[in-house]
Amino acid sequence: MAWIEVIQEEQAEGELAKFYGEITEPWGGVDNILKIHSLNLPSMRAHQDFYRVVMKGKSELSRPQREMIAVAVSAATIVIIE
Repeated sequence: MAWIEVIQEEQAEGELAKFYGEITEPWGGVDNILKIHSLNLPSMRAHQDFYRVVMKGKSELSRPQREMIAVAVSAATIVIIE
């Protein structure tokens, strides 16, 4: 199984700590899908910007429709990987 080194919230310093503060979820942490970019802050910012546009930007699709598409793609990806 692959392992990706990440910087945990409590270990973050400087600009990374500041950005973690901006993207901390209501449950109190940073989503792992973003945390995998923690060694490359520009990549993390780009991923967050992309997500924000796709999920919250202007679209003919509602937010629930976008979430349903994301769930379906995730489920299909799991089946392909397994």
